[in-house]
Amino acid sequence: QVQLVESGGGSVQAGGSLRLSCATSGFTYRNSCMGWFRQAPGKEREGVASIYDGGRTTLYAVSVKGRFTISQDNAKNTLYLQMNSLKPEDTAMYYCAAEGYGSTWWGGCQYGYWGQGTQVTVSS
Repeated sequence: QVQLVESGGGSVQAGGSLRLSCATSGFTYRNSCMGWFRQAPGKEREGVASIYDGGRTTLYAVSVKGRFTISQDNAKNTLYLQMNSLKPEDTAMYYCAAEGYGSTWWGGCQYGYWGQGTQVTVSS
């Protein structure tokens, strides 16, 4: 059974940093596309960052490029999202996702497994 559990969200002032973690189990982590998505109130879910090809390739949304860094620790089966220079518009529920059969495609990967989400709130 695939399980994804996010942690690390919280409240921070603009310009601050947070690191999200996603502990994974139940699938071949090393070879899978992994991604972070977010959804703000009243908005559609959007892709933020993805990592694949054994961690050698990353992709970022234009809005976060240069500020966020996605990484993975294969030994710990854990995905990370380091978020720096946070802005109020980054406020959202952040979700970890893993490759699988589902309705969400982003960056060439299909995502079918989702975590429960972790809230990030950035105040001005």
